[in-house]
Amino acid sequence: MSDRVYMVRPLPRPPDCAVRVPGSKSITNRALLLAALADGESTLDGVLWSEDTRYMIAAARRLGIAVHGDDGSDRLVVRGCGGVWPTAGAEIFVGNAGTAMRFLVAALCLGRGRFRIDGSARMRQRPIQDLLDALTQLGVHCSGIRGCPPVTIEADGLPGGHARVAGDTSSQFLSALLMAAPYAQADVDLELIGELIAQPYVRLTQAIMGQFGATLEAAPDYRRVRVPHAQRYRACAYTVEADASSAHYFLAAAALTGGTVRVEGVGTNSIQGDIEFADRLADMGARVVRDATSITVTGSGVLHGIVADMNRISDTAPTLAVLAAFADSPTQIVNVGHIRHQESDRIAAVATELRRLGGRVDECADGWHIEPAALHGGEVATYDDHRMAMSFALIGLRVPGVGICDPACVGKTFPDFFARLEALRQ
Repeated sequence: MSDRVYMVRPLPRPPDCAVRVPGSKSITNRALLLAALADGESTLDGVLWSEDTRYMIAAARRLGIAVHGDDGSDRLVVRGCGGVWPTAGAEIFVGNAGTAMRFLVAALCLGRGRFRIDGSARMRQRPIQDLLDALTQLGVHCSGIRGCPPVTIEADGLPGGHARVAGDTSSQFLSALLMAAPYAQADVDLELIGELIAQPYVRLTQAIMGQFGATLEAAPDYRRVRVPHAQRYRACAYTVEADASSAHYFLAAAALTGGTVRVEGVGTNSIQGDIEFADRLADMGARVVRDATSITVTGSGVLHGIVADMNRISDTAPTLAVLAAFADSPTQIVNVGHIRHQESDRIAAVATELRRLGGRVDECADGWHIEPAALHGGEVATYDDHRMAMSFALIGLRVPGVGICDPACVGKTFPDFFARLEALRQ
């Protein structure tokens, strides 16, 4: 694979295969943080090794947490700190890892001393003021630069109390507060302001907190949440599910090419919201079969245009946009305006790159209107955004001459994505 451009080759025939994807990034980073805060020694199996999780592991070690496990091993042993970081202050760098940045900003408040957390040039453009405002209401002294990282925290524990937190920029702000709240000095009562985007990720957070022994009281829509104080996370043996966000690319490949792909490790028992992407494939005409531990998609040979609110599963929205270009009628994707603030401005990036390959796209404030079009080859800019690279690689399974620039950016969450994509040929 070239460091500059990866040329995707069209499949000679529709695939008929099973695929297993790596562990979930979202679960790995949550479980790592809770294990680091817990009493005792936790064993995490099935962990993902990627750029984002390496930043979280490095941060935990920087904070004095013993994390044992060889790079690439699917098992980590984490000795927790009992809710108080061993180091009195630290300088931490997390690249463009959004989960690491948001989760750590809240968790660092549990320590003592001055902490500073910074990231890449793109991370310094990603808003975090809503989280800082909520922490300030809970008694924390913290600040960013024009509402973005780097963030400085003068930590002396988390006092607790009542805070209002915005839900319409990132669900990770609420998740970050919830994970730190059990160690607050008083109960934490959170009131949600605005629409909560990507709600399944907050449910994921609650489920993992429960596995580590912490409880919370929440309205069904998380408009109000109360976390009792004086709780402690308990060390445990925890197994990380396969990544539903990674799995959806292979399910989409089946729908796009008229083949059959079974993804193992995620199914009806999954706690991840992105398994809902299979429902959108069914809406477009694919056949979907689920069991407890797998999802199988068979393409019909024809994709139908749909109207789709992708707010709950917005990481999969670029992939749906790619499929829409091959549909037999227009597709409208709505309610994902917040993805302009992710690794790239994904709404603008998707529209630009689809047009580069001959797509007919209207960029909207909160999504896209996409007309069917005959796509052609070309080099796709990826904006250092792993999801742009993986979504647009699917086009190359049907269209000759599609090159993915900066293919190494998939290392953020799925380092061997292109090798596994090649396995569809077998």
